Amino acid sequence: MTAASSDRPLQGSELEGPSRDFASYCEAEFERRRNADEPFDEAAYREAMEMTLRRLRALEEEGYA
Repeated sequence: MTAASSDRPLQGSELEGPSRDFASYCEAEFERRRNADEPFDEAAYREAMEMTLRRLRALEEEGYA
């Protein structure tokens, strides 16, 4: 995995519908938190985001989202 893809694993992927919207929101929120003056666990955030995105995509494939 390249440095660029590890920084933004959702960039350039073929997301559509709710998955795309969720990924866009998460990336914006990630940058906001990263730039805030508060402690931020980037790894935990990414793990939760990717877990949620996998579930959302599964629901989309099943026709529920």
